[in-house]
Amino acid sequence: MKVAVLGLGIMGNGVARTLLREGFDVTVWNRSSEKAAPFADEGATVAGTPAEAVSGADVVLSIVFDADSVLSVLSEAGASVPADAVWVQASTIGLDGTARVVKQAESSGVHLVEAMMLGTKKPAETGALVVLAAGDPDLLAKAQPVLDAIGSKTVTAGSRVGNGSALKLAANAWIASITAATAQSLALAGALGVDPAMFLEAIDGGASDSPYAHLKGESMLAGGFEPSFALDGLRKDIGLISDAAQSSGVDARLLQALSAVYADASSAGHGGDDIAAVYTAFTPGE
Repeated sequence: MKVAVLGLGIMGNGVARTLLREGFDVTVWNRSSEKAAPFADEGATVAGTPAEAVSGADVVLSIVFDADSVLSVLSEAGASVPADAVWVQASTIGLDGTARVVKQAESSGVHLVEAMMLGTKKPAETGALVVLAAGDPDLLAKAQPVLDAIGSKTVTAGSRVGNGSALKLAANAWIASITAATAQSLALAGALGVDPAMFLEAIDGGASDSPYAHLKGESMLAGGFEPSFALDGLRKDIGLISDAAQSSGVDARLLQALSAVYADASSAGHGGDDIAAVYTAFTPGE
């Protein structure tokens, strides 16, 4: 199966390498060509344009930053997508962005499904993502070998493209909340004279425990913020989640608070760091 991967950020990079490891015929493209060049030595075909990348593909994966980026590559590549190929939209672009992409795909004659990726750098590199898929069942079936390769499981949210995005927004609201809550509890414990690491010990194994709290909490305590999910990327997602909440009548006060603390961490220079760097918003004096 020939797969084109458009976009080689943290997630696209890991997904492309997973597909190569699993034996797929992979073509990669990235707007900044220096990110794509190393893949030539790993067995991938490096394309100079999106149109070149999708030519001859069975499945196209778009893994770029935002809706405008998806629309851009779709515009550049749409006419070159084979008639029987499936375009898998895997970027977190919100509900309005998804509607715009669906409209453009229809006008370009591109068969579109979505497969949101729940997970960060390591799951992308190891094929352990949770895939949140939606779209025509026959098209999803054609793309399933790719989804199986990059994910530990696929949750099918429905036959309407947009359901996967809705589920991803709900999941990322949880990620944003639990990461910020972990940071707050660690900072509070330290400010009250208790070793912050004891907070993680206290919840370990109990009903309130979360593996994610330990994963991010340990990074916070170590001060190591190598990005597996960039903080400014989550800030973008919080904006999309807030828009969706307000348009659907869901109270967005918690999202507003999350937006503020992540913005503070970004303003302090941590926008490109991992989301664990939100800890710095609660410990500005350290």
